[in-house]
Amino acid sequence: MKKLINDIPSLVRQSLEGLAMLHPGLALLGSENTLVRSDLEAFRNSGKVAIVTGGGAGHEPAHAGYVGKGMLTAAVSGDVFASPSTDAVYAALRAVANPAGILVIVKNYTGDRLNFGLAAEMARADGIPVELVIVDDDAALGKAERTAGRRGIAGTVFVHKVAGAAAEAGLSLSEVKARALAAIGAVASMGVALSPCTVPAAGKPNFSLGDDEMELGLGIHGEAGVQRVIMQPARQVVETLIDTILADRGLERGDHVALLVNNLGGTAQMEMSIVARDALQVLQARGITVDRGFAGTFLTAIEMTGISLSLLHTDDALLAALDAPTTAPAWPGTHGRLPLTELTTLPAPAIGSDPTAGSGPATPAELVAVLTSACHAIIAAEAELTEMDRIVGDGDIGHSLASGANALLQLAPAWTGRPLDAVLREIGLALRKSIGGTSGPLYAAFAIAAAQAVADGGADSATLARAFAAGADAIKRLGGADAGDRTMLDALIPAAAAMTAGTTAGQLSLAAAAARSGAERTAAMHPRRGRSSYIGDRALGHPDPGAVAIALWLEAAAKAAG
Repeated sequence: MKKLINDIPSLVRQSLEGLAMLHPGLALLGSENTLVRSDLEAFRNSGKVAIVTGGGAGHEPAHAGYVGKGMLTAAVSGDVFASPSTDAVYAALRAVANPAGILVIVKNYTGDRLNFGLAAEMARADGIPVELVIVDDDAALGKAERTAGRRGIAGTVFVHKVAGAAAEAGLSLSEVKARALAAIGAVASMGVALSPCTVPAAGKPNFSLGDDEMELGLGIHGEAGVQRVIMQPARQVVETLIDTILADRGLERGDHVALLVNNLGGTAQMEMSIVARDALQVLQARGITVDRGFAGTFLTAIEMTGISLSLLHTDDALLAALDAPTTAPAWPGTHGRLPLTELTTLPAPAIGSDPTAGSGPATPAELVAVLTSACHAIIAAEAELTEMDRIVGDGDIGHSLASGANALLQLAPAWTGRPLDAVLREIGLALRKSIGGTSGPLYAAFAIAAAQAVADGGADSATLARAFAAGADAIKRLGGADAGDRTMLDALIPAAAAMTAGTTAGQLSLAAAAARSGAERTAAMHPRRGRSSYIGDRALGHPDPGAVAIALWLEAAAKAAG
């Protein structure tokens, strides 16, 4: 792997610092990987709706490049291809909060929906007016009933521009949301890749392509597309993409659109211009009028070679929004020679931690030893889990879970003797802060539900079984998956059922065996939820990494329990 980075843990922060240093209208929010408008204090007194979005890094210039007057107020970044934590999003919402309210724009990925959705609920509980919209413009997936849903891809940039213009015009929160929903309903996109990309933490691509192959209908997280086809001339590729998008949105001869030709990261400008030419000519041949046309690098998948096309069915209001001025550095027409400036950092709002008091039984040293052994097992398996996820997902689970395990090991020395429910709540807080993507809120939900289950029990095998079952049920509710969907639940649910027998050591051994068996069965399951659902039967033969992780830490826990 060759990349111009310094080290993997700091690459997102350093990238954001560079952007903020080049553009004095941007500032970092404390220690968070969040960019905000540097005039944030004045903005909060402007009476205008704030626009907040974000997601994993690796999509530059999205999302931080669209922060500025007339577009986004704040953009929250996670690790590469991993959703930011709930707490990072919550900090951003607290930072931009004002009486006019906040519109949160989320791309349709499970981790983003969970973390941004939970943060929005937390902000509403604080009395902050918050509305949320979800972008699902990926026409390659059709109605997507058998997957985790249509993805949000490059058409999201149009939604940012339309919502930002409405907010800057002083419209109310409900009106800004309505304009954003109108844009979501009017836009569709589809992409094609000629090469994969490499997630820095994984160190190798998620898939490989022959010299005469390309991936059609892919997302923005380095995953394979819905179909692998033989290389075609640009004109033929463009016709396939445009005809799919036109059918998806029901666009017909005489309609008007805005066109976005998006570089997925590594496509030469010569090829971009050819694609733009072909797209304009194909649309003209189909009787579609292009009112606005943009070609450039808007939302990427790191260095992937390929493009996506987006069409926005325009009306006067949408055209006015696209034409409205903005200072966001990544929007076309706002680039210019600006002086370098020292990095601006604004203080992040304080966020209270979960209560440390509890009413449950004291946490025995033996249980702490079991928990720490589970953490060490996950850290040791980081490379194994990363490689598994590179094949069927986006390659981030090993790094994400290892980060969470390291965070818990720092806290573990203080656990012995403390109320068990307080320890579990602290575990949940640490996991939602330290694990990006989907796994963070799911593991946090498990720990929080387990804490509630042990509050009135003893530190015995029955309480442990009840807590484990409560945690599994919480993941089912929050994630919307169940047994047979090829997710971590295929290991977790049988493990919870096995926990009902024996002493603590016996329980864990039975649970570990059930989890391992469940994880192995996922290799034969058609994925119905999770990111593997996007590659369909191509995941067959490979177990789900999330389920394998459950088996790994339960096996280590059982061994430690003796």
